Amino acid sequence: MTKEDQNIHPDDSARLMERRPHVIWFTGLSGAGKSTLANLLDRRLRTRGIHSFVLDGDLLRTGLNRDLGFSDADRSENIRRAAEVARLMADAGLVVLVAFISPFRRDRDAARALFAAGQFSEVFLDTPLAIAEQRDPKGLYARARRGEIPQFTGIDSPYEAPASPELRIDTATCTVDEALELLMQHIVVQVERP
Repeated sequence: MTKEDQNIHPDDSARLMERRPHVIWFTGLSGAGKSTLANLLDRRLRTRGIHSFVLDGDLLRTGLNRDLGFSDADRSENIRRAAEVARLMADAGLVVLVAFISPFRRDRDAARALFAAGQFSEVFLDTPLAIAEQRDPKGLYARARRGEIPQFTGIDSPYEAPASPELRIDTATCTVDEALELLMQHIVVQVERP
């Protein structure tokens, strides 16, 4: 089935929601604040009457992507599936907040290619590894350093920083509230009807 075969076209969904759909793709190391900011942004958008949904990497790995490991091929498939779900949600007229480490540029570029120009924003939460390790909210870096988690991004598996994200937030110097304001300024421009 193609988009043209659907009863409701994505443009109809956007009119119904009274906003343009958009995907905010949060990327960065574990501990950078992707899920925290995505969830806070979701709440803020909803208070403004903007329909949004958070796709969180950890949550998708407990369901849709539970059959995937952490090899490079599995990581790529994890991102491909997330991007396809985000596309369907955007077609339904939502603002989709995707919070995935998504360590490889080629996978993020492939995700971007699923969307119309201006419908996808890559947000790089730029956090130095040392700070991410200090935060270590789930104790993952400590486990990776002990060899308990092989192929951990930033330790023994690479993270490829975005070359030109729509928004870069230095989470080492920016407070959560400041980051949220930057995100709101960016997203409101993207979703307001022309």
